[in-house]
Amino acid sequence: MAEKFNWSHTYKELPEVFWTEVDMMDAPEAEMVLFNKNLAAVLNLPENPDNYNDIFTGRGMDKPIALAYAGHQFGHFNMLGDGRAALLGEHVTPSGERYDVHLKGTGRTEFSRNGDGLAAVGPMVREYIISEALHALGIPTNRTLGVMETGRAVVREKNLPGAVLARVASSHIRVGTFEYAARLSKEHVQTLADYTIERHYPKIKHSENKYELFLESVAHAQSYLISEWMGVGFIHGVMNTDNMTVSGESIDFGPCAFMNQYDQDTVYSSIDTEGRYRYRNQPAIGQWNLSKLAEALIPILDDNEDEAVKKAEKVLGQYRDLYQAYWLKKMANKLGIIKLEENDVDVILEWLDILEENRADYTSAFRNLTNNEISKLEFNTTERFSKWFESWQSLLEGKEATLDEAYTVMKAVNPAVIPRNHIVENAVSAAENGDYSQAEALIEVLKYPYVDEHDEVYKNPPKPDEEITATFCGT
Repeated sequence: MAEKFNWSHTYKELPEVFWTEVDMMDAPEAEMVLFNKNLAAVLNLPENPDNYNDIFTGRGMDKPIALAYAGHQFGHFNMLGDGRAALLGEHVTPSGERYDVHLKGTGRTEFSRNGDGLAAVGPMVREYIISEALHALGIPTNRTLGVMETGRAVVREKNLPGAVLARVASSHIRVGTFEYAARLSKEHVQTLADYTIERHYPKIKHSENKYELFLESVAHAQSYLISEWMGVGFIHGVMNTDNMTVSGESIDFGPCAFMNQYDQDTVYSSIDTEGRYRYRNQPAIGQWNLSKLAEALIPILDDNEDEAVKKAEKVLGQYRDLYQAYWLKKMANKLGIIKLEENDVDVILEWLDILEENRADYTSAFRNLTNNEISKLEFNTTERFSKWFESWQSLLEGKEATLDEAYTVMKAVNPAVIPRNHIVENAVSAAENGDYSQAEALIEVLKYPYVDEHDEVYKNPPKPDEEITATFCGT
């Protein structure tokens, strides 16, 4: 096991307009309260949390950097940047994999505007829970290495315990990073694109049309990611362009949640008053965000602007088909349809209509179907469901795969447990009062989402008096 990080700092090789050095806040009483030993092992790092106290507070290190970027926030453009975060550097594993190590809650930066640059324990614990849940579900995401209490109070509506979260991602380059570069110059866009291609899509770096291929690669990554979110009922809540990575990893978990009752208009974010980022809108927002990346790339897609626009429009036109293909594949697997044919789509759509009509719990309904526990479906005696069930069984029996093989596929994609919002909030509230046992227990359960042998409290949807319909960003 390695004794320390193997640091690299390639992002600092970009022009200084892309970053600025920051002074980390002093946190002499810092203490690790949640630590991800599994991730430490993946990164070939020490599994003793005490090894990280100095690192997570910036003591004895080169100055970290805050990243500059822009973003369309709820459709409106703003110049932004890391206002409460710092990139320590890139850790390179023995196998050559490169990961950003990025801290949240480290104090003010050049981009803090009117913010204090700090983070409270609660939102950082929520981010840990959600990111690890997505990872266990097989969905691309940044991960959390640990949460450390700083020993300093953070003032929000009241005084809260302060925290720093260490997150790990293949990078933190966002659609908004390219929007920022586009406000500088064509040369800055090209420099950033070359760096990003080298880091994330190196197979295309020698292609004559590498910038068009880069846009296509991001279209694939984002359409796949959002299809995976939709498949498990995950609602990100703030799909601003500064919260969407070009690597296709989930990032920035503020007012996010997993849907309980199947309702395509579900919104959890307290600040999304118009429902811009509601569940049903996520695929279209993905395409909208991609269009902002395309706009930023126009100057380097082709020397002829009209041709550049045509190339961008071509990729944007592909996005819808890419998403549809990924989503249908996901939904087919959730119903055990191993080889999807055109006529099978009606069976998928009818099942979703039945769920929505009956306001059924999305996760439980799919898992009950997976386990052939039809009696647990509250609508199992309705004529519409009976007809659908007969059609679905006939469809499966008509495939080359056996029914057992179909159900095996379903068990691998229909989780028994998700981070239910009411359980997450209970764990967060306990953590804010110094009790991390609920968060630790929940994180342990969420490591095994496709296993039924969990306490029913983690599997059951909330009772009416337990349901939490609004989440907050925590800044």
